[in-house]
Amino acid sequence: MRNTDPLKGTAQYQVVKFRGADVTNTEEPVVEELPLTIYLNGKELVTMLAAYGEEDYLVTGFLATEGIIQNIKDIKSLDVDVLQGIIHVTTASGETVAEKMFLKRYLTACCGKGRSAFYFANDVLTAKTVDSEIKLTAQQAMAYSEMLESASATFRLTGGVHGGALAAEGKLVCWSQDIGRHNVFDKLYGRCLIEGISTHDKVLVFSGRVSSEIILKVSKMNISIIIARSAPTSLALDMAEELGVTVIGFAREERLNVYTHAERIIGC
Repeated sequence: MRNTDPLKGTAQYQVVKFRGADVTNTEEPVVEELPLTIYLNGKELVTMLAAYGEEDYLVTGFLATEGIIQNIKDIKSLDVDVLQGIIHVTTASGETVAEKMFLKRYLTACCGKGRSAFYFANDVLTAKTVDSEIKLTAQQAMAYSEMLESASATFRLTGGVHGGALAAEGKLVCWSQDIGRHNVFDKLYGRCLIEGISTHDKVLVFSGRVSSEIILKVSKMNISIIIARSAPTSLALDMAEELGVTVIGFAREERLNVYTHAERIIGC
C-alpha cells in the first residue's frame, strides 16, 4: 500500500469547534481535492476531481472501465504531472472506437421492467455478466467490512474520503481511498492491471452507497460480490440482478442485508 500516512494528501485549516457550551479554536486536517485533466493521444479527454495519490492507478483503471484499453500493454506511455494537474497518456493502437464513443448517451429498457435506464455507450460495450463460484458466510462479509473500517485512517481523521478494498482468504489484498466513489473503483482496478492482481476470485468491500454506476464498475472488473457499509439504489439492484452481482448493504455493527444473488451467501 503506497500511502500509509493518513495525513498525506491533507491540508490543515483553522476551525472553530462547538461542543455543547464549549468553543475552541484549533486546526484540523481537510482532504485535498485535485483537478486532473487527462490528455489521451494528444487530445483532452476529461477532467477528474480526485484525492492526492495513486494517479497512475486511477487513470489506468478509468481507461479500462471505459473500454479504451483492454490491458496494461495497451498503454504506451503514461506521464503524471500532479503540480500542473495534467496526465498525458498514449495508447499503443492510437484512437479507439471506445475513445470516440466516450460520454455518448445510450438509453435502454432496464432489466425487463419497462423503464428506461441511462447508460453511456461504452458501458454497453464493456459491462458483462459475472459468473463466479465464490461463496461467503455472513460473518466473513461483516469481518471484511470491519477490516475496511480499520484501514480507513484518513476517513477517521477527516471524514472526507470513501474507501474500498479487494478481499480474499480472510484479509484485504489491496485498498484505496478517494473523494470520489467512482475513483476508488478505478484506483483499485488500475492497481490490479498494473500489478497483475486477479479480480475474479476477490470480493469488493466499499464504504459508501451502491449506485447503478458502481454496479457497472464492479461487473467490468469481473467481481461477483460487493459488500457495502451503506445502502444500494433501486436501479443498482435491478442491474446487479441482471449482471449476476451479489449486493450486500448496511454491512456494519454485526448486521447486513443481502439484496441480490443470495445463493453466494452461505445460510441464505
